[in-house]
Amino acid sequence: MLHSLTSQDGDGQGRDVFGVLAYALALAVHSVTLVLAVCGVWLLAGVGGGFGITAGLVLLAFAWSLRPRLVRMPEDGVVLRRDEAPELYALIDEVGRVVGTRGVDVVVVNGEINAGVSVLGLRRRMLVVGLPLWEVLAPRERIALLGHELAHFVNGDTRHGLVVTSAYRTLATWHHYFSPINDAVGWLQMLTNLAIVPFRLLTSGLLSVLDLLSVRASQRGEYLADRAAARVASTDAAVGLLDRLLVIESVEISLRREINSRRMGGPGRPKARDAGNGLWDELASSMGEIPDFEYERRRRVGERRGHSVDATHPPTHLRRRHLLETASLPASLGVDGDRGARIGVELSGARADVARVLVRDGLDGD
Repeated sequence: MLHSLTSQDGDGQGRDVFGVLAYALALAVHSVTLVLAVCGVWLLAGVGGGFGITAGLVLLAFAWSLRPRLVRMPEDGVVLRRDEAPELYALIDEVGRVVGTRGVDVVVVNGEINAGVSVLGLRRRMLVVGLPLWEVLAPRERIALLGHELAHFVNGDTRHGLVVTSAYRTLATWHHYFSPINDAVGWLQMLTNLAIVPFRLLTSGLLSVLDLLSVRASQRGEYLADRAAARVASTDAAVGLLDRLLVIESVEISLRREINSRRMGGPGRPKARDAGNGLWDELASSMGEIPDFEYERRRRVGERRGHSVDATHPPTHLRRRHLLETASLPASLGVDGDRGARIGVELSGARADVARVLVRDGLDGD
């Protein structure tokens, strides 16, 4: 939602011309890596004698460093398996069916003010939910959040794609290899710096083109994901989710204040082992006190200054306007009080663990 994580290329649906071009460019980048690997194996087969073997090893080393890398389980956060949170997973599965895809295989809960989807390895889907964001959302807004994230698997959002994302890393690695020798003093080093200039410019240009193409595709994907969120949770809930994003700075300020208060201790403050107690309730309470006119003020400021979550997201006020100007949608599913309570119980352990880590290490580890 805020900074979408890496995922595979969805279900292959809905990719526009920018997405197709980004995907084609990414495949071309990976084909160079494949050619290096094939040439390395060919040289190792004995072509060229000892020099060929050495050159083959060098080419294989380059190809290995440029290879696409699969996403791994994050080191931070609390992992919730399906048998540990069956009600939450059931809700995610239902949301997935509404948006036209399957659910996820693993849920990770952490202390970031963020949410996103990813793919572990080749097939296993992962949803990462930041509790600071989850806890300040209303029940239907949480469903809208799930719908928005799962929709990225459907919309062909190339910036969420393994192929495109790994092409970024490959081009960045090439760009690093073509970095000039800063302390060059000899004529050979100076000639080397001069010779690599075209290659460095080429990799810079390819990175810029890939970024431009994938950003356009990603922004389109955000509009489609917003619409999917409205289809699942209602237009009002999807708009409410976007309104929360407008005050995300207030979420961070409130969270830092609560964390610092608990870290400092003092009379009436919980002991260190219980320092995380009540953190989420206090955060939700402080955000609930934001008056309606403040949201309206933030919307007007966003229209003037072009507020957006990041460069890959369209301006928030345009996303909001797009939802409001299209036909209003009712909720396809909801969370009744009992189900919401059961999901809350499933998250209780993660809520306590993440709160303790935040109080101990601070937000963003500061």
